[in-house]
Amino acid sequence: MATTRKFQVGFFSKKSMGLVLGLGALLVMPFLSLPDLSPAGHVALGIFVMASVFWILEPIPIYATSMGVILAQVLLLSDQNLIKPWWDAQYEGGYQPPAYTDFYNTLANPIIILFLGGFSLAAAAEKYALDRNLTRIMLKPFGQRPANVALGVMMVTGVLSAFMSNTATTAMMMTVAIPIVARVPVDDPFRRLVALSIPVGANIGGIATPIGTPPNAVALAALARQGTLVPFSTWMLLATPLVVVTLLLSWWGMCRMFPPGIRTFTLTIDSKFQRSSKAICCYLIFALTVGLWVTEKLHGIPSGVVAFIPVVLLPALGVLDKKEIRGFSWEVLWLVAGGISLGLSLRQTGLAEWMISRVSWENFSTTGLVVLFGLVGFAVANLVSHTVSATILVPIAIALVLPQAGGDTAALIIPIAIIGIIVSYSMILPISTPPNAIALSTGLIETRDLAKAGWLVGILGFVFTVLFGLLLWPLLL
Repeated sequence: MATTRKFQVGFFSKKSMGLVLGLGALLVMPFLSLPDLSPAGHVALGIFVMASVFWILEPIPIYATSMGVILAQVLLLSDQNLIKPWWDAQYEGGYQPPAYTDFYNTLANPIIILFLGGFSLAAAAEKYALDRNLTRIMLKPFGQRPANVALGVMMVTGVLSAFMSNTATTAMMMTVAIPIVARVPVDDPFRRLVALSIPVGANIGGIATPIGTPPNAVALAALARQGTLVPFSTWMLLATPLVVVTLLLSWWGMCRMFPPGIRTFTLTIDSKFQRSSKAICCYLIFALTVGLWVTEKLHGIPSGVVAFIPVVLLPALGVLDKKEIRGFSWEVLWLVAGGISLGLSLRQTGLAEWMISRVSWENFSTTGLVVLFGLVGFAVANLVSHTVSATILVPIAIALVLPQAGGDTAALIIPIAIIGIIVSYSMILPISTPPNAIALSTGLIETRDLAKAGWLVGILGFVFTVLFGLLLWPLLL
């Protein structure tokens, strides 16, 4: 009896059900007869549903699912497919498949290279304590008033997170701030305020730049596939004011949720700039890369090209060695590449157009679509990875917005940027994003504290992203 019970529990586990549902969709969808959907669209739909189920239920790691998407597209949809007799039976005159290299090339998409450059800079900054020294300098002006210290921690985390991994930034800031904050009395809400300021700053700050968080890359890659390239500086022009406003309002609200009991607090960081030749190279390459990124409109060098400078120079000059390179978040690159590849098949097979034709979207204005997809994105991103949420929703949203844009670049960029950004404000649960989990692991906050701050940040982020996107961004583009 015990054996049977164990088998049943294992069979009906989330992972087992995810495998059954995902693989079932992949096998069944091609043999359905959905009206007006091409045979290639049926196969692409099977891959799309399988990927969505796998990403949400995680029967295998989400980055493995992304690679599985590319493999499934190569084996089932490309010119190297393994089901040629089936295709010949479906199409008169034969099936004209895309080249398999179209799917593999997503692994070297300019957005992937942009993130690779960001990983290189982040690794070098951590190795030579550039991040800690920047933190020390940027926190100094905030003084000793507890509320101001919390604002400083939040803003410094946000600035660093704009150019480094949210997870790495949170981990670094926790090692800097938490041991010192732990000296504060246990019942003082200031402890919770600082512990929450770090993940809030990381999640919001990552929105500011294309390399700050993967959902930005998903949105930019989707726009790039439509021939709309958004410069690094343009994204910052749109996103930075939004980040500043929502950071300040989040801090103001959190200070009222968790009012500090102490009157003064001194946060000291013992760190000095290194003066070795490799450290100096790190500083110069960091400044050069970021400088070229934010001045892209002046010199015209694409951000993806600039990103290759640190990728080449940092290892070439010995600033990074193979140990640091192995430590890059390669799984993030895989995840983003899988999303780019999935969007490619949705467009090439006509699946995206078919999906939007199932609903009378003409009854929705562009604003209505943005609000609807923003709400869905916010809800989904609180339950699964922000990147997964953007990966699933952005290709569908862009297919909906594209006909309404009518060739207007701004009308295409704004809705997709809004949807891509809103998911980054989803941080109600510990599972919503890694910075949340790191903050909870310190023991200084509880899940209910995270939920209170998460609702505040989510509501502010949703409202101001929509307002900025619809009222301010058209004036800037």
